[in-house]
Amino acid sequence: MLLEDSLGARIDALMDTGTRRILGIAGPPGAGKSTLAAAVASAFPGLCVVVPMDGFHLAQSELERLGRADRKGAPDTFDAAGFVALLRRLRAPVAGETVYAPEYHRELHNAVAGAIPVPADVPLVLTEGNYLLLGSDGFSPVADLLDEVWFADQPEHRRLARLVARHELTGKAPSATHDWAHGPDQRNAELVAATRSRADIVVPMP
Repeated sequence: MLLEDSLGARIDALMDTGTRRILGIAGPPGAGKSTLAAAVASAFPGLCVVVPMDGFHLAQSELERLGRADRKGAPDTFDAAGFVALLRRLRAPVAGETVYAPEYHRELHNAVAGAIPVPADVPLVLTEGNYLLLGSDGFSPVADLLDEVWFADQPEHRRLARLVARHELTGKAPSATHDWAHGPDQRNAELVAATRSRADIVVPMP
């Protein structure tokens, strides 16, 4: 995906301020948030680091202990407070200090700590995730820590097809993939869709 000129201009305007800025990309599962984030990073090499919210998934073992593994991806299956704390650190970079963020690995079903370095001199941090605009479950401070939020929008039939294909790549059986995409993922998608109006812009995804 190539970044549209109008989106690039918005990023130029953010970075023209001369201070660290944080751009958020919100949207439901399968909407193309990671694709859009990658397009931004590709268009601004060396100037942008992507820090996905997914790095704050609770560990699979903890989800099982809490009895939440069957709805992984719901708001209360994330360390929202940890995510907020990281965003606050990223908003106030200390000269010469590198902040390390976690990264979620789907093949491990867990996040890996310290996987994403964010040097202090990087002008733009991009974070993408389902719940950047959610006003509950510990995510309410997030929106105020972001300078701008884009909402990745995808036609529902295409979003579901992408989501099913993504789950199949992780080794889920076709029947389990369908049930998960139309069950827990769909409930999360409806929750995220209700936050769409809070975004600064809506970005139609190809």
